[in-house]
Formats: sequence, structure tokens, C-alpha cells
Amino acid sequence: MTPSPPPSVLRFESVTVKFDGETVLNDVSFEACEGESRVIFGAAGSGKTVLLKTALGLVKPDSGRVLAFGRDLGTMRESELFEIRSRMGMLFQEGALFDSLTIGQNVAYPLLNQKSIHCPKEQVRPRVEEALEFVELGGTLDKFPSELSGGMRRRAAIARAVVTSPPLIIYDSPTAGLDPITAHTIIALLIKERDLSHTTTLMVTHRYQDGNLIANFRYNSEQGSLEPVRNGEVRRAKTMFMVLREGRLVFEGNQNRLEQSTDPYICKFVKQRET
Repeated sequence: MTPSPPPSVLRFESVTVKFDGETVLNDVSFEACEGESRVIFGAAGSGKTVLLKTALGLVKPDSGRVLAFGRDLGTMRESELFEIRSRMGMLFQEGALFDSLTIGQNVAYPLLNQKSIHCPKEQVRPRVEEALEFVELGGTLDKFPSELSGGMRRRAAIARAVVTSPPLIIYDSPTAGLDPITAHTIIALLIKERDLSHTTTLMVTHRYQDGNLIANFRYNSEQGSLEPVRNGEVRRAKTMFMVLREGRLVFEGNQNRLEQSTDPYICKFVKQRET
């Protein structure tokens, strides 16, 4: 008996977005299903961040539809959008922590300010502590962002993104500006979150190695570390790659297809490996 496909989490249907008459997303269609990872490449100005903002309902399409968890974002009132966004975690570029708040207050922010989360006050601190332990920052609760390294601030931002246990997490360039070792640590945390919570992941990145890790490694909860997916092993969820060019989705497929592409533009991203 053929297993039923996983539920749709995010779906773009012929989405076009224009700013001041200039097209920044052009007839983009794709679907991310439960537990799936989507790795998005593209040159500067190709529409990657706009795509993420459109997925969050922060930007409305000029044409086409965006459906999150089966609901059309374009038909929702603002109060309904707040509710749907509570099911999405977001890691902004550079982390975007509040400088005037402690790390604990930063991580608690979604629990306290997203009314649809309905987190009792007595559960806020335990959930914040759990999220910080998850990213191995248990001792930073009362520190300020300025007291942490760049990599630690990014990990704190991941804790804020996952503290509400959202089924969809969106990462905008999570490793930008980080050295390779710290970048590897960040992607390992993304894989850990995906595999322990079975989240759907949408990640913009400029590093091919980030996508390679997402596609070929899994988190071993018994060992507490990453391990490669063995040949022939049935994966719980697939990883798909997308490439944007001038607002158009010019590639969508698995890693094998990506690496076999002969398109010069697509090849630019595939070759950005790190030894």
C-alpha cells in the first residue's frame, strides 16, 4: 500500500510580487511538506528574502496565492495572520536580537508577545531555559547580546525561533558572516531541531556546504551528535534545493539534480563548497 504524502505546510501558487512597479518575485510556485527541508540559493537581489517575507505574510503578492497550513494568507485579517505566524519560527539575518534585552528576555519575547501561543507565565522561564540548553547556551540567561560572540548570538536567535515549538521554521542566511567551524555548529543545531521536532525547514544560504549538511546528515539523539545518512537508508524527510534568479525560480530539485545541472548560473552556487 502506497503511503499517503505528508501534509502541505507552505505552498506558493504562481506568486508575483512587485515593488514600485519592479518585479521582485516572478510567477514562483513550490510546495514544502511536513518535515521537508528547502535550501534556497540565489545571487544578491534575486528575491530570496522577499520570498521569506511573503511566506510570513509580511509581503502580499500582487498575484498568485500563498497557503500556510492550508490557509490562504491573502484572505486573512491581521489577527488571523498573527495566529498563523505563531506557528512559524523565524531567524532573521544576523540574528536581530534586541540589544536592550537580556538573552533570556529575547528568547521569552515570542512567548510573552504572541497572544495565540497561550503560554502561562509560570511556564515561560522553564521553556526559555530549555531552549537555551538546546542551543548549549544555558549559562547566558542574564547576559546581554553585546556580551556574546557572533556565533553565540546566532545560537540565541535560534533558541528564540524554536522556543514556541513551531512546525515551520524559516532561516534567513543563518551562517552569514561566521567562520566555517561556527557555521557548522549552527547548521548542526538546525538539523537537531529538524530531526527532534520534525519541523519543516526553509533556509536561505550562500554556502553550499550548509545545504550539503542538511541533505546528508541527521541528528543521533543517543550520541548527541550528527551522523551521515548511510547509502540506501530510507530518510524520514527529503531535502529539496531551489535557485532564484531575478525573482524567478530557475531550479527546484534534489541534490543529485542540482549537481548535474550545466546551467552556468546554477553551477556558481554548487561550486561554492568548502573543504
